[in-house]
Amino acid sequence: MANSRLVQLLSLSFISCCFCVGIGIGVFIRFGQFQPSDAATTSTEPEPFPFAFPEPTPPPGKEHLDTITIKAVGDIIPGTNFPNYRLPRLSNQLLPRSVRGYLQGSDILFGNLETSLTNYPYTTKDISRGQVFAFRSPPAYAQLFAEAGFNVFNMANNHAMDFGKVGFQDTINNLKAVGIATLGHKNQILYKKANNIPIAMIGFSPYNMYNSIHDLAAAQTLVTQAKNNAQIVVISMHAGAEGTEAIHLKNQTEFFYGENRGNSIKFARTMVDAGADLVLGHGPHVPRAMEIYKGKLIAYSLGNFLGYRTLSTNAQTGDSMILEVKLNSAGDLVSSKIIPIRMDRQGIPHIDQLFQTVKLMRYLNNQAFPNNPVKITNKEEILVLNSK
Repeated sequence: MANSRLVQLLSLSFISCCFCVGIGIGVFIRFGQFQPSDAATTSTEPEPFPFAFPEPTPPPGKEHLDTITIKAVGDIIPGTNFPNYRLPRLSNQLLPRSVRGYLQGSDILFGNLETSLTNYPYTTKDISRGQVFAFRSPPAYAQLFAEAGFNVFNMANNHAMDFGKVGFQDTINNLKAVGIATLGHKNQILYKKANNIPIAMIGFSPYNMYNSIHDLAAAQTLVTQAKNNAQIVVISMHAGAEGTEAIHLKNQTEFFYGENRGNSIKFARTMVDAGADLVLGHGPHVPRAMEIYKGKLIAYSLGNFLGYRTLSTNAQTGDSMILEVKLNSAGDLVSSKIIPIRMDRQGIPHIDQLFQTVKLMRYLNNQAFPNNPVKITNKEEILVLNSK
């Protein structure tokens, strides 16, 4: 009997202890001491910025019916499969989700495409020579860019014809099939309309196969014609030497490997004098200064936006931007801002958490135009280009 009584007491004590422990564990879980693991739902996104960027620009609404929004990026080469294979495993890696968000919300999303979207096997270039490159990207990439929001690509550059007329026409056709217009063809004025505002765009480069920056009279004639048929005229300008040694803007003719790349300042200002409302520069593969000339914004080079295993990412060649510009129906600058971009070692763009491009632009603007620099201010972490 004594043993039976002892067993009963021990059983009751064990049950009481389990009950208390259960309560204790319940209390710990309730107050977060033993929270269940959420490893399965942990985000793989990078840590938040030290200070927040504004939300990506929403699509223009009724309150902006008298303005248009243009976003522009610089040089784009989404990898190449010629002469060797330099493409990502998945094409959507080329434009990370965070960057795509900031590409949204514009009437025109512009870029300078420096490759051929073709399967044509024969290049027109002798790539056995030093510093001669031929780029060819999969035609399916056209859809990637369309999904990101691009609707205008400049073709007046030194790589659009890497695979001759066949590759060039393939590129035009592949882009057109997904709703992306091409710019820079000889004597072409591209007309578009946004918020019932007629817009004209013209592309120029140093090459006679396109509209040439060297023929100022012909360029002025095109701009005058465009202004007679549209309220806003936007110029795409492929000009200037290349690389970090060419980062400083000069009011003189520039040469690169013996090739005349024009006088960017003279050409851009002449276009504004003729009636242009915005000049978007590209080609030097580094950012260059901006200026407000007669109330019009001139961005002399937007830098490298995307160059998967093709473009250098060293020093300032890895810095660029998404430039956002708002113009009213008269072509006047309403506002603009820089969304800074930094390419990683693979040449993939990411939002620049350190704002290196912004610091660089402040420096370059003050160097190039010390008496009338573009004012870059900080308002709610939005970097604004202000003409006032």
